[in-house]
This record gives sequence, structure tokens and C-alpha cells, in this order.
Amino acid sequence: MTTDNINSSRAHTCCFTGHRDMSDTEKSRASECIHSAVRSLVKKGVRHFITGGALGFDTVAAATIINMRDNEALTDADGYPVRITLSLAIPCPTQSSRWSFADKTLYNSIMRSADEVTLVSERYTPDCMFRRNRYMVDRSAYCICYVTKESGGSYYTMNYAKTGGLGIINIATDIINEL
Repeated sequence: MTTDNINSSRAHTCCFTGHRDMSDTEKSRASECIHSAVRSLVKKGVRHFITGGALGFDTVAAATIINMRDNEALTDADGYPVRITLSLAIPCPTQSSRWSFADKTLYNSIMRSADEVTLVSERYTPDCMFRRNRYMVDRSAYCICYVTKESGGSYYTMNYAKTGGLGIINIATDIINEL
């Protein structure tokens, strides 16, 4: 895990938000949709991606970005090579304390592979997830999301991003229509 200060302007940054509960089929399709959306955003100048490190969509997004960063030759709109980066915005140190061993193992692997890890709150508080979500949106120009219901933290975060003028890409609509 590194904690370098990645100097990426808001215009070149995209955050992720989405539900924790996803079927394996949804996760697989989400990864494909994230891949396609990221490639399009890279052509628009986006180089930096932020996720909250939670189970479900956040994990799929982080793993997809890491895989693309480490295994693909990405290019800008003019064909020049570019490198993308991943930041994790962790709401509190105990985020994974109740997760299964397998989920904790994956989480720790993602943390080690991230280009930057930011701890939003030094301890759990009732609003630390809320503050983490605002932290990500306030630093982004785009939001790739997986929102299927009109309630919960992901829905709130997507609407906060809309209010902030971010470009929204809700990949859930395409996935649900396909299933």
C-alpha cells in the first residue's frame, strides 16, 4: 500500500459507487461494463479512479482498474500511451472487521495494489460512510455506478454526484436489461 499524493485534477478523475449485494453474474457483467466505460473515459482524459473499498461493486471496480492498469496498453484519444491510477477512500480502519476471511484477503490485496489509500475517518462514526462517499464525489468529474434501487447509500451518492454536475454512467440499467 502506498499513500503517495496523486496529483490528479478533478476533471481527470472518476469515482465509483454501487450496491454491495450482487450475484456472480452481475459482478462479471459489471466488470465488462466498467472496462468499457473506463476505456471511453480514458479517451476523454480521465486518468484517476477512486473507489470506497466496500464489498460488491466497489471491489469489482477496484479489481477491474488494477487489471487494466497492470495488463493493458491504454491510450489517449491521440493514441499516446497513458497510465491510470487507483485510489481507495476507506471510511474507517474497521471497514472490513466483520467480513469473511476470503473477503478480507481480497480487500488487503486491493489495498496493497492501490496507488493511493486515504483514510477518511480515524475511527468508525455513524457518518463515516457518508463522508467517504462525499469525499470521492467532491474529487471527481465522473461517477460510474451500479444503482438498481431508489434508496440506500449508493442511490444517495449517485444523486449527490448528479447535483454536483458529474457525468453519471449507471451501468446497472444495461446489466439488468441483459439478464
